[in-house]
Amino acid sequence: MEATLFSFPSTKPPPPKTLTLTQSKTLTLTYPKSLNPYRRTSYSTTIRSAISRTKKEETVQTVKEQLENCHLLAAIKYNGFTVQQFQELRRSLPEKSKLIVAKNTLVYKAIEGTSWAALEPCMKGMNVFLFVHSEEIPAAIKPYRDFQKEKKLEGNDFTGAVFEGKFYGPDDFKALESMPTRAEIYAKLLGALQSPASALVGTLQAPARDLVMVLKAYVKKLEEEG
Repeated sequence: MEATLFSFPSTKPPPPKTLTLTQSKTLTLTYPKSLNPYRRTSYSTTIRSAISRTKKEETVQTVKEQLENCHLLAAIKYNGFTVQQFQELRRSLPEKSKLIVAKNTLVYKAIEGTSWAALEPCMKGMNVFLFVHSEEIPAAIKPYRDFQKEKKLEGNDFTGAVFEGKFYGPDDFKALESMPTRAEIYAKLLGALQSPASALVGTLQAPARDLVMVLKAYVKKLEEEG
């Protein structure tokens, strides 16, 4: 009996083995898929996908945690930053400010359905996100302005921010940066209370946002003293 084995490429399943028998009879042997030694299972791809999914879920959870007790969420154009510059910027921020680099899709997934979703216009390009956990908004923004000027990063400006549920575009940041500090609010309130009634009326006729901040500061001061 004469047996002939055909060769086959290593990257494809082996062709059937053919045994040539006498009297022109042939017998064909085939490999079941489960026993095919050349069939590859992409375990590494599966593992990488699972790790990637876990990291994405962790990023979304981190953003949600940062939104707790957050007073302002801002997006900054990130492309062009070096690792060293980013580290320097982080060190320059106040203790109650947090800087996070994350994909827009993951950040939006975390803010979707909340008042922070007003930041949606910023969800394009490369952004780094600033979370401010302090009522001192100007003091939280100033370190980046100083850093931006020092490093000549005029192109890396704020792309937008959300404060008290309202979206502020790049041209609106002056309103945020000129907000009175807590000390200024205290001084204004005390001055109004100690001055003639006309001054108090003037304070009460100030824009609603300023008036609310004055009243909130006064209530907090009384709580701290009492």
